[in-house]
Amino acid sequence: MNKSSKIYIAGHRGMVGSAVWRALKDQGHTNLIGKTSKELDLRNQAAVNSFIATEKPDIIVDAAAKVGGILANSENQFGFLLENMQIQNNLIHAAHQNNTSKFIFLGSSCIYPKLAQQPLKEEYLLTGALEPTNEGYAIAKISGVKLCEAIRNQYNKDFVSLMPTNLYGPYDNFNLKTSHVLPAMIRKFHEAKLNNNTSVTLWGSGTPMREFLHVDDMAKAVVFAIENKLPEYLYNVGTGKDVTIKQLAETIQKAVVHTGAIVWDSTKPDGTPRKLMDVTKLNKLGWKAHMDLKKGIEHTYTWFLEHKNDLKFIK
Repeated sequence: MNKSSKIYIAGHRGMVGSAVWRALKDQGHTNLIGKTSKELDLRNQAAVNSFIATEKPDIIVDAAAKVGGILANSENQFGFLLENMQIQNNLIHAAHQNNTSKFIFLGSSCIYPKLAQQPLKEEYLLTGALEPTNEGYAIAKISGVKLCEAIRNQYNKDFVSLMPTNLYGPYDNFNLKTSHVLPAMIRKFHEAKLNNNTSVTLWGSGTPMREFLHVDDMAKAVVFAIENKLPEYLYNVGTGKDVTIKQLAETIQKAVVHTGAIVWDSTKPDGTPRKLMDVTKLNKLGWKAHMDLKKGIEHTYTWFLEHKNDLKFIK
């Protein structure tokens, strides 16, 4: 891998894209390019085609997506399905048309069936029904995975899909209406702490199990995929360990030093009972997660405190 190869990171200001940018810089890559959504609307096919044809990146990392938690996904299935398909189809097609040598497509563990056997193996894709609350997003990402697989098989191109488990870390979304569970909990516990340690109400029963991967570990997996030719089209990216939502809440509560009560609202949905990734394939090739969950949460809370006045992330 030539460290001066031109790498375009779509979504370079988001949580994942910015982490990938930092990781590539740390590894000595010197020719990184990115565009904000105002500079380049990835939903606009003509604009994306023109940009890729002009810049001719050697590698494209697709870290751009419309994302959100249970509430945002369930209330806007149309938007999550349509916009994510537009973004990824435009990027994948432009990469193919302009002979981009490598394409890294990033998705999510939600592509797997709701009741699939645990841990989730790559071969479980399309073997059962999806979780209804985020079906739109999941179907979009599945279509991206299959599009990259088709190009790989039909044209022998190095297009690979990485499916991370639940991600968290710097530049996460802390908006309580659109965020995922971990950043939402950090904000709730922090605000309750400031409000004389009032009780914190959380959705569901606390019994579902989830796996969490620090975004810096995810970024290192992307760098690994860039610097190596992976033999298969799809890889899970995770820690291989999970915790209950209750355990997650208690860990965050300790990190924030909140001393009030936790109240579970069982009238709200739990979502998928369990989502644990089987990361055997990528581990065997040489990548492995290193960030401990407790340490990662403390690291994220510190970042939150430093940036909590930035409305872009906290509003």
